[in-house]
Amino acid sequence: MNLIRLIPGTTIKFTEQARNSAFSTVSPVLEATGGLTLSQLSKLTGLEGSTIQNWIKRGWVSPTKGKKYSEKQVIRILLINMLRGAMRLESIQQIMVYINGDVIDTSDDIIADVPWYNILCRIIFTAEDEGSFNTESIKKHIEHEIKACASEINYGEDKLRKALYVMVMAYRSGCLKAEAEKAMSELF
Repeated sequence: MNLIRLIPGTTIKFTEQARNSAFSTVSPVLEATGGLTLSQLSKLTGLEGSTIQNWIKRGWVSPTKGKKYSEKQVIRILLINMLRGAMRLESIQQIMVYINGDVIDTSDDIIADVPWYNILCRIIFTAEDEGSFNTESIKKHIEHEIKACASEINYGEDKLRKALYVMVMAYRSGCLKAEAEKAMSELF
C-alpha cells in the first residue's frame, strides 16, 4: 500500500524541513498573511469550516479576532485534527486541558502549543522511520524529546510524558484505522 506521508493534522506532504519543526511549514504563511482565513485553514487541515467553527463554539479553540486564525488557534486545530481519527473529541479536549488548562490562559501551560506539536511530530516521524510504534520505543523517544526540550517545559514533565504517549499511540491508531478502512473499501 503506497500512502503519502503527511505532516500530522495537515494536508501538507512531509518534507525533511518538517522533521525537526513541523510547524515551520505553516508559520511563514501565518506571518506573511497575519493569520489564515477559514477557507485557507480548511485547505490546510482538510476540515470543513463548520467543524472548525464548532470547535471554537465548544471552547476547544480560542475565538478569532476578526476573520483570521492566529498561530495559537491554528496549532490547537492541528493538534485536535491529528487525534480525531482514533479518539473521541471529548477525550482530545481532556488531553488539551490536562497539558495546558484553559485554552485562553497560557499561564497554566506545561508547554506552549507549538513546541508541544513539534515534539509530538518528531516522535511520530522517528517512529515511522524506524517502523516501530511499540511501547518501549515510543517511551524512549518521548524521554529523549523531554530531555532535549527541557527549557521549553514550564513544569509537569511526567504529565507531558503521559500525554505524549497517549497522543502518539492515538495518532498511530488513527492511521491504522484509515488504512484498514481503505483496504476494506477495496474488497468490494
